[in-house]
Amino acid sequence: MRRRLRIAMLDSGVFADHPHIQRPLIGGITITPSGEQEGFQDRLGHGTAVCALLQQMAPDADILAVKIFDTRLATSLPIVLRAIDWCLAQQIDIINLSLGTANQDHLPHVTEAIERTQRAGIVVVSAYRVDHTLMLPGSLSSVIGVVEEPSCTRESIHFVSDPTPHVAACPYPLDIPGVPRERNIHGVSFAVAHVTARIANRWHASGASNNWLTQLADDTPTLTESLSADTAG
Repeated sequence: MRRRLRIAMLDSGVFADHPHIQRPLIGGITITPSGEQEGFQDRLGHGTAVCALLQQMAPDADILAVKIFDTRLATSLPIVLRAIDWCLAQQIDIINLSLGTANQDHLPHVTEAIERTQRAGIVVVSAYRVDHTLMLPGSLSSVIGVVEEPSCTRESIHFVSDPTPHVAACPYPLDIPGVPRERNIHGVSFAVAHVTARIANRWHASGASNNWLTQLADDTPTLTESLSADTAG
């Protein structure tokens, strides 16, 4: 019997009793400046929304919550690096990274961390660009970089070849009855989750490919760079 796919969601944690959370998570942790803490209670709602989307779109995957945001959607490089190391120890298959940084001073540390995930066979999915600014680690060639594209349905993504290969996906979480989706939280974080789910659903059939960008390019339409502007989500 094959092992279930394991997705680590680096975000604000999860509120396990939320009605959109369809099944229990198999684990998780909170990463703080001083180290690791048990639990991953979400105080913002963002991680809960991302988790709910992943559970619905990738029902055969197990989710682990890695809480790196607390009272606001901001964190530090040491916390992110510690979270990635935690994922390496937990035999994670895909890291869904709901963040990015434009600070190029972080490039050496981020590159080194991503190289560690590559050696372990972990796929990292992250924001490629926000507000026309390239992000780390999503703009690295070894990461699946994602931008938001409102014209995409939940089931579709588009491959974008310029300026460097990345993908575009739907930027909306699960719908709330009676609430227009534009009034709900939305943004590139949810586009990232849609791409993570697409990879998860193809994981076993592909033999855990080392070149997911090529696979995504082969089975999705290609867009030019005339996409709508990105916003952080």
